[in-house]
Amino acid sequence: MNHRIITTEFTEEDSKIESSLRPKYLEDYIGQEKVKTNLKVFIEAAKQRGEALDHVLLYGPPGLGKTTLASIVANEMKVNLKITSGPAIEKPGELAAILNNLSEHDVLFIDEIHRLNRQVEEVLYPAMEDFAIDVMIGKGAAARSIRLDLPHFTLVGATTRAGMLTAPLRDRFGVVNRLEFYTYEELTEILERSAYVLGVSLDSAGAAEIARRSRGTPRLANRLLKRVRDFAEVEFQGEITYEIARMALDRLEVDTLGLDETDRNLLRTMMEKFGGKPVGLDTLAAAIGEDAGTIEEVYEPYLIKNGLINRTPRGRVVTERCYRHFGLQNPTEEN
Repeated sequence: MNHRIITTEFTEEDSKIESSLRPKYLEDYIGQEKVKTNLKVFIEAAKQRGEALDHVLLYGPPGLGKTTLASIVANEMKVNLKITSGPAIEKPGELAAILNNLSEHDVLFIDEIHRLNRQVEEVLYPAMEDFAIDVMIGKGAAARSIRLDLPHFTLVGATTRAGMLTAPLRDRFGVVNRLEFYTYEELTEILERSAYVLGVSLDSAGAAEIARRSRGTPRLANRLLKRVRDFAEVEFQGEITYEIARMALDRLEVDTLGLDETDRNLLRTMMEKFGGKPVGLDTLAAAIGEDAGTIEEVYEPYLIKNGLINRTPRGRVVTERCYRHFGLQNPTEEN
């Protein structure tokens, strides 16, 4: 799969700007009002009681602010934040070492928590519930288990695949929140804040145009802002207006729905080669020269969310909205 500017996965490019753009406290965090309001109450209650915050699970598509919220929780609780990920913890001993180095009430953030292996996950159960872990000392017949007490900590788990979490792990989270895609208005506000932080001149119409093509995702909005800024500075006077934003995004081949050439190729193939009729995933993958798993996990979610394709028992099928977006006539309605 080629690098796509509209990918919502974290990239090396994002690491250069995201840390400076991330809000530090809940009052600066834009969007996710329901999540934000509830977290504020839970954090304040924990602080008043002098306790660690309950374990928090954040789930939803990539790029919506799960890592940012974990950082905000630590800042609001005035404690340290330790960041790791499911794939990075390969052995139970590695997790035990991380847990043992935490201080009282610290926040441990585990990204992609659904990718923890089973042995590591089982170490988490007593750590989350009893703030203790069992460690085996010695080998063979002389082996024995000793229990190590841990500081009271808060685990913040993040996942894009909540359905892959085991029930025992999911049930140990006291606070469970789903992060939703952002509205155009929220993304516009985020872009205006980011432009201020980066020292970019951005008018409201320019911000709205970038927001409209950002697939409801702040990470992508900030990445597109950076690219549009390049066009504005090199070819114009530096200010990003509606006209400059539209021109730059057209040249980047990101259309008004946030689709790139890969998305459009997939949809055109379904409309033109298969006449809008249902097509199987493997057949579609062969037709566009892409892996079936990549289509299902990377391309399809956004296209389905925006009503451009549907999954049916007979296969994938494009919708009427898709034909309208491409300015084409639906062949099934011509007769």
